[in-house]
Amino acid sequence: MSLRNIAIIAHVDHGKTTLVDEMLKQSGVYRENERVQERAMDSGDIEKERGITILAKATSVDWKGNRINIVDTPGHADFGGEVERILSMVDSAIVLVDAAEGPMPQTKFVVGKALKVGLRPIVAINKIDRPDARVDEVINEVFDLFAALDATDEQLDFPILYGSGRNGWMSTGPDRPEDGGTLAPLFDLVLEHVPEPTVEEGPFRMIGTILEANPFLGRIITGRIYSGTVKANQQVKVLHGDGSLVETGRISKILSFRGLERVALDEAHAGDIVAIAGLSKGTVADTFCDPSVTEALTAQPIDPPTVTMSFMVNDSPLAGTEGDKVTSRVIRDRLLKEAEGNVALKIEESSAKDSFYVSGRGELQLAVLIETMRREGFELAVSRPRVVMHKDENGKLLEPIEEVVIDVDEEHSGIVVQKMAERKAEMTELRPSGGNRQRLVFHAPTRGLIGYQSELLTDTRGTAVMNRLFHEYQPYKGDIAGRTNGVLLSNMSGEAVAYAMFNLESRGPMIIEPGDKVYMGMIIGIHTRDNDLEVNVLKAKQLNNIRAAGKDEAIKLTTPIRMTLDRSLSWIQDDELMEVTPKSIRLRKRFLDATDRKRQGKSGANAA
Repeated sequence: MSLRNIAIIAHVDHGKTTLVDEMLKQSGVYRENERVQERAMDSGDIEKERGITILAKATSVDWKGNRINIVDTPGHADFGGEVERILSMVDSAIVLVDAAEGPMPQTKFVVGKALKVGLRPIVAINKIDRPDARVDEVINEVFDLFAALDATDEQLDFPILYGSGRNGWMSTGPDRPEDGGTLAPLFDLVLEHVPEPTVEEGPFRMIGTILEANPFLGRIITGRIYSGTVKANQQVKVLHGDGSLVETGRISKILSFRGLERVALDEAHAGDIVAIAGLSKGTVADTFCDPSVTEALTAQPIDPPTVTMSFMVNDSPLAGTEGDKVTSRVIRDRLLKEAEGNVALKIEESSAKDSFYVSGRGELQLAVLIETMRREGFELAVSRPRVVMHKDENGKLLEPIEEVVIDVDEEHSGIVVQKMAERKAEMTELRPSGGNRQRLVFHAPTRGLIGYQSELLTDTRGTAVMNRLFHEYQPYKGDIAGRTNGVLLSNMSGEAVAYAMFNLESRGPMIIEPGDKVYMGMIIGIHTRDNDLEVNVLKAKQLNNIRAAGKDEAIKLTTPIRMTLDRSLSWIQDDELMEVTPKSIRLRKRFLDATDRKRQGKSGANAA
């Protein structure tokens, strides 16, 4: 049986996981009476809720006596570290492009990485049944993108398929076949266009690319075997990239991917993608090899993180009331465990032993980590995201710049250009994108984009779509104006009272509900002015015999603003923290006592 290894790469929401669903169905992976789950490869709860792929996953299908290993990859730029590693495992990639949106920032990112490692991709124009599809223009844009990324002549001569992943058909022409069509043209093209895995001479060697924990088997490492054969119970050793020894041990299980199942093998051969269990320390980018091997394989370099946050022990008055994992030791162990499998994350201990600096690709990546930890029972406080600055050889400060693509209705383009200019962004392109919409392309500092997503949706009545991608480091652009509103702070601890909230509504919108627990220094609302204001949200109505019966029923509160985890992260300022527990998300000042805040403010002013 011959092998093919392919990855499916595309921008977020261009239909990768849905296409894999159909490939699994049409290749006979499922029984006829088997209930099939939509987006079967998105196995995590957060992946299902957000509708995005976060972790790369492998599967395989059999087609005409050949086995095709397929790796489904994330489409969001924050999880690009997953894609960079995966490309070293495969021999080609299917580049999926939306027939209406065309190549987007993440398409550019993943295609650039694929071309750099020498892959010859297949281009599939997906969703051509959309009413706003513009197939010919999109193909030209894809060709221009390949040319701009310095593709070779062989890479520029890419085969093109047209179809709809959701409806389960692909064709060599833009029209749907009369019989409805299937994915057979895609499978056949993969067998014809993708080379069989190149096998190197020598004993067993494999680079780890995906790490996961299993309650029964322990650490499971997935990777592609570069050379040799591996057998169950074989003695192996693990080498770091610099050739130093990590550990030696025995492989307890070799697992191969068969559809959504994993099948235990007695032995696996070079070229195949398998998962191995039994080793306790080996991780991503390490070389797993025969004891006779002395040199490690070279892993793909990973782009550096651009955003950092402080993860701290929760020290609020409500600490420990909702979560059971609250100490710095358990938080540290959990963060280090996350960094092992996620090479795009970097963890550093701060000088204060109860806080840690966590650096990643973007706010979404860090928000997903926080959400995962709170569901596991952790309580912690996190700071506002800050960008990671660099210095050049002359000591000049450099900051990360992102390429931002905003698709927006024409009537709202003016306010978007104005707001982006305030954030020190430079417009590089403006063109129509079909359907009375415009595509605006900017180069903007990462600092200015923190918190802009929700403001953009408000300005454009929810019609704008923003996509971001790290571009390069450039000289520091100067100060950028931050949040213009102050906050309403509770000056007492207790439970919020509806009567008090009703009387405070003229001061600004609330972000808490009646009956919520509050404490001194906790943020309960957004002030209409630019200063912070301490208020009493516990004040109940005086009970006397002068008032008329039934008056309390007249209190009708305005619906409070719901501060989600993502929104809170980008909204808070440098002197504020987000308290995260399994049940609640609360916003607070870093120093809860008003006197401490004033003292800190004065010392900060003196230092400045």
